[in-house]
Amino acid sequence: MTRAAELITDFLRGRRIAVAGVSRGTGGAANLVFRKLRNSGYEVFPINPNASQVEGVRCFPNLESVPGTLDGVVVATHPDVSVDMVRQAVQRKVRRVWLHRSFGHGSVSDAAVKECASQGIQCIVGGCPLMYCEPVDLGHRCMRWWLGWRRCIGA
Repeated sequence: MTRAAELITDFLRGRRIAVAGVSRGTGGAANLVFRKLRNSGYEVFPINPNASQVEGVRCFPNLESVPGTLDGVVVATHPDVSVDMVRQAVQRKVRRVWLHRSFGHGSVSDAAVKECASQGIQCIVGGCPLMYCEPVDLGHRCMRWWLGWRRCIGA
């Protein structure tokens, strides 16, 4: 198993996951990740500093405000915000971060990846939980193949 595959499997073993970047609209990548994880039995916490509620559930302004422990954070924000989310994960002692990306930069920034490395955080660079969280739809199955073939998912 590749290093990225091990990190993905480990990340999805966690049951309490925050998703940063959800919006009041329902079509964004973070909202899709939030819904998929929630519908797959995960306890999911939406993060957006500008919303008190999204998709009918309480939204949290930051990781610090989420009660209890967190097993992981999916970062689906602008790349300029991703390093701040990693720093919040460090403060919360969250050991797993997934920097969402399908095409283009997504949420990946060099600063966020370096911060994860310097703090000993397991970091998935690119891809999306929808590509791995069963059942995987045909579109995300194809995306997993394409991005894997192009080596766009890394650790």
